[in-house]
Amino acid sequence: MTAETSDLRPGYAISRVIKGGWQLAGDHGPVDSSAAIADMEAFLDAGITSFDCADIYTGVEEMIGSFISDVRERRGAEVADRVQVHTKLVPDLARLSELTADEVEAIVDRSLQRLQIDRLHLVQFYWWDTSIGAPVTAMETLKRCQEKGKIAHLGVTNWDVKETAPYLDAGIDLVSTQVQYSVLDRRAAKILAPWGAAHDVQLLCYGTLAGGFLTENWLGKPDPGFQFENRSLIKYRLIIDEFGTWDRFQTLLLLLNDIGRRHSVSLSSVATRWVLQQPQVVAAIVGARYARHLPKTLEVFQFELDAEDLSRIAALLQTAPGPQGDVFGLERDRNGRHGRIMKYNLNTRPDDAVLGAVNG
Repeated sequence: MTAETSDLRPGYAISRVIKGGWQLAGDHGPVDSSAAIADMEAFLDAGITSFDCADIYTGVEEMIGSFISDVRERRGAEVADRVQVHTKLVPDLARLSELTADEVEAIVDRSLQRLQIDRLHLVQFYWWDTSIGAPVTAMETLKRCQEKGKIAHLGVTNWDVKETAPYLDAGIDLVSTQVQYSVLDRRAAKILAPWGAAHDVQLLCYGTLAGGFLTENWLGKPDPGFQFENRSLIKYRLIIDEFGTWDRFQTLLLLLNDIGRRHSVSLSSVATRWVLQQPQVVAAIVGARYARHLPKTLEVFQFELDAEDLSRIAALLQTAPGPQGDVFGLERDRNGRHGRIMKYNLNTRPDDAVLGAVNG
């Protein structure tokens, strides 16, 4: 089957499933980095050309850079250049009040070095607390990096309209906003998606499988509570709590599984397809680590949900409120149970020679 693509901007088409990188970083259990790097090639050859990462995902930019370098050496620049890297720039909370333009550009340069490419395809900007420091000025630095040819496109992540609009007002062309969006969490549908349609800002969606909760693995299982070593599972178990009871979540899984049987696909493919069929959604970010996950990842391209499927899902969702408020509003509350599990200072590592040179 052929992987679907969609244009973020004219001349820049991405795969509608993006290979996520968060699961390759720390706090997600052991990762065989050499196997993960080798398996990236299978995704590329299958048409999953877009890869998501971040400067704060420990080691992930380096892994993708090793993959690109290896493909370039073995198969040539034409094949390596098919890889599209969407990274993020997330300055540390502790540095927001004093971050300089030189430091912002140094983070961009560091990502280029790690990824072993000449230009970042998309940089998605986030600022932990917009009341601290000068986030618009930092974004203007990214625009200057764009003008220098270091960045092709700019976007943002984990913001709703009121946090995003100032950048458009400052003359920044934002192609995308990356947000959490799933059948469990529809916060982005309320205000952000219609606003994005009016301003040509498209949605890149993570959490579509809720860290693996929206898979067959959890169908018919008892409530595990919150005793997980994996921080991702804690995050999405909290989202299930916002969605409704564990029994209501199980009812959702049963429905997705039934629809999946109707189309001869997995319930996880139904969950991802539902997101892809929502207004203003251009792609879903799926955290498949290894090539063995590729066949199920590609299932999403072999069917579409019809009116009956969508109606059945909508009827169930009317009985489960899901998280309320702005996109990332719960997570932005550093004293709340969603915010307390976040890590806010991962950008500058002790061995970071690039930023160390700027700060020194």
